[in-house]
Amino acid sequence: MTVSTGRDAIVCGDCLDVLEARPAGFADLAYVDPPFNTGRHLTAARARYADRWPDVEAYLAFLRPRLEAAHRALTPRGSILLHCDWRTVHHLRLLLDDLFGIEFMPSEASGRGGGGFVNHLVWVYGLGGSSRRRFARKHDDILFYAKSAEYYFHPPLVPATSNRMKGQMKKATDVIEVPSINNMAAERVGYPTQKPLALLELLIGACCPEGGLVLDPFCGSGTALVAARRLDRRALGIDISPDAVDIARARLEEAEISLPRL
Repeated sequence: MTVSTGRDAIVCGDCLDVLEARPAGFADLAYVDPPFNTGRHLTAARARYADRWPDVEAYLAFLRPRLEAAHRALTPRGSILLHCDWRTVHHLRLLLDDLFGIEFMPSEASGRGGGGFVNHLVWVYGLGGSSRRRFARKHDDILFYAKSAEYYFHPPLVPATSNRMKGQMKKATDVIEVPSINNMAAERVGYPTQKPLALLELLIGACCPEGGLVLDPFCGSGTALVAARRLDRRALGIDISPDAVDIARARLEEAEISLPRL
């Protein structure tokens, strides 16, 4: 099933199948927020899914071809933001090193199209429990890689926190402080891994040019799609869950985007 306006679309299916059926080089940014391999069944008011693989090798075997498909989908100036956490970030950084390259260099020398590592971002969200056996885990990781040294980037501005710059804005660092969605937040839609709109607006505004296309191959509740539309970017969302597709479609409709069923 595809839901589309001609400008934005949501496809229900496995992102590997969907992306392999499309021509290469159509996306300016891939925001990839896959299952984290938490070992749990995640459940919320309107959706549920299993987030469990037998071991990390099986998880990486699942994710690698889908990241390869996302890499193929990017334009020569495109980039990827891979959202993950402490469980697999070290494995996924090596995987992206292999797909994109480590340092930017001419494509004939690298054999990987001249791409490379840009940033290891840390999203600090604040909420969550504490532990008597370890430092409290209060962040996710976002790996930023680009397909070439000519990737698009517009430095986002955030409020300064120092007394010297009080009331002013400054360029964001690789530590992004955006609160997670609390139980009373108006934007909460009942999806177990929903990310805050403010986070996606910051990332998309920085990494996708105006009028460009954002690919979200695990679109879940559709936050990246809504953020893209609010910022005048186009979007393609893919999810294997019909529940997720319905939630994302409803959010886009609430954002005054008409997405008739095809």
